[in-house]
Amino acid sequence: MTARNATRRMTVSQALVEFLANQWTVDGDVRERTIAGTFGIFGHGNIAGVAQALKQLAREDPARMPYHQARNEQAMVHQAVGYARMHRRRATYACTASVGPGATNMLTGAALATTNRLPVLLLPSDTFATRVADPVLQQLELPHDATVSVNDAFRPLSRFFDRVSRPEQLFSAALGAMRVLTDPVETGAATISLPEDVQAELIDVPLEFLREREWHVRRPQPEPGELARAVAAIRGAAAPLIVAGGGVLYSDAAEELRRFAEATGIAVATTQAGVGALPWDHPLAAGSVGATGTTTANRLAAEADLVIGIGTRYSDFTTASRSAFQHPGVRFVNLNVASFDALKHGTELPLVADARAGLAALGAELAGYTTSAGYRGALAEGKAAWDGVVDAAFAPSGRPRPAQSEIIGAVQAASDPRDVVVCAAGSLPGDLHKLWRVRDDLGYHVEYAYSCMGYEIAGGLGVRRGAPDRDVIVMVGDGSYLMMHTEIVTAVAEGLKVIIVLIQNHGYASIGALSDTVGTDRYGTRYRYQDAEANDVDPERALPVDLAANAASLGIDVVRIEPGADVVAQLGEAVRAAKASPTATLIHVESDPLIPAPDGGGWWDVPVAAVSELSSTQRARAAYEAAREAQRPLV
Repeated sequence: MTARNATRRMTVSQALVEFLANQWTVDGDVRERTIAGTFGIFGHGNIAGVAQALKQLAREDPARMPYHQARNEQAMVHQAVGYARMHRRRATYACTASVGPGATNMLTGAALATTNRLPVLLLPSDTFATRVADPVLQQLELPHDATVSVNDAFRPLSRFFDRVSRPEQLFSAALGAMRVLTDPVETGAATISLPEDVQAELIDVPLEFLREREWHVRRPQPEPGELARAVAAIRGAAAPLIVAGGGVLYSDAAEELRRFAEATGIAVATTQAGVGALPWDHPLAAGSVGATGTTTANRLAAEADLVIGIGTRYSDFTTASRSAFQHPGVRFVNLNVASFDALKHGTELPLVADARAGLAALGAELAGYTTSAGYRGALAEGKAAWDGVVDAAFAPSGRPRPAQSEIIGAVQAASDPRDVVVCAAGSLPGDLHKLWRVRDDLGYHVEYAYSCMGYEIAGGLGVRRGAPDRDVIVMVGDGSYLMMHTEIVTAVAEGLKVIIVLIQNHGYASIGALSDTVGTDRYGTRYRYQDAEANDVDPERALPVDLAANAASLGIDVVRIEPGADVVAQLGEAVRAAKASPTATLIHVESDPLIPAPDGGGWWDVPVAAVSELSSTQRARAAYEAAREAQRPLV
């Protein structure tokens, strides 16, 4: 035991780093470090503070707070997010950046973490608290408010924000951040702004602050009244549907969901974050739902008289912009640890509880309830029909530039059940949502809450750090690759094995297709030489961009697959060879962006110009108005 008032003289940064090294998350019988390590890019704002503290601790005990160098501040946050998801939000990384642009480069990462409800600790450096040298390099001055810095931009993007303007504030700031990082309801980006002078200042730190501390994850049980109302609603339902979101995976509730579905016979549709809640071939797995859903799940959604949402935030893609649920009397039982999400869609049947605990409680109260034979027969028929559609989409066509669905099929066939596919933006997430046949509850990681271009490679490294015993397959389009590919250097430097499948279509395939639907004819969406006279691009002159050569220059092994009749077979062979390799590999393959994936019947609300002189826009507006008739204001 230490004396109650015993202290240790340290810098603020040294105290913070040692504090973080001693934090543990406990979830049932699982205990792991809350902060697994620190990503950092050092500049004058943090080189003498956090960097010095990390080096000092590494000299004493390298394993206590591993440091990893990143190449982009936004990307290091993405790595932390990928790691946190693979650890079901029990662990994450801290990210330290220098003052000014280094700090603001993390803003997109903060927004992504908070939107996805995934924990990450951000330590952006700030300008001098003393103002002894004012303004300093990279300081933004506002004449009307001297207390504001660029780091205030983190406030709306973070679930917790504090600025340590005096050394003594470190204690409450650090404890407050940990509270949020380990709270299933509140979690997201936690930001502690660290002025560059304060980082290096002395403080007498209570040894109590530096001791090992456990943060127990709360798994709240449903309230009896809410549970009774939910049970009554389910027993009275003729055509129920489960919509499983990311909360099922974060709660480690996949097995409980399987038991619940098998006992009740209720079909399970999945959101982007919830893919993996049931294996694709389970008899009750209806597939993805919503704008990028399957025909099976979307038909069940349209007919459902009761929707049981589990751990979902009901994004517009999940609800097909509030057009998915068409039953006139549809009701929602929303099981969610956060009341904010449990009360969505105007429901009177919230079930505020942990997903796993809530499912167990529902299952115990629903003994004897099951859906009808007709309901289950229609589900089986729909599944078989959609499986046939996917098989046809995966079949090699022999075209020199295959459809994206053929590429997905080749990668799927070469993958193993525990492999993790990673994606984030463009047309790939929608196609993967409908087509990828997931076989493991952590085998699918598509960041689609923020759908951030450039997330893929960095996020994939985080996934690999979080699951070093799994192969990680990053699927990325050329547009997203160009946004942020620099973490390939990190993969090479640290020997992190990832497999990157880079799909080259010479433009933004996703936004190009969307441009067609809103009547702007792919304007500004293709990679072509500029035609200044037309204020557009020359559609016949593709740019001589060689992304395979670019990747090779960063040190990664590259496989270039040339267009030809056997592209799909070559791609499968390349993925299998990459899986056998001990090092990271990038596979470059060209696709035809004009061949769409199978349509699952979902809709997404993207407004079309109400008036236009373009005939293409006029046609698009008419189609938009017709589609919007199915939209409902509350559900």
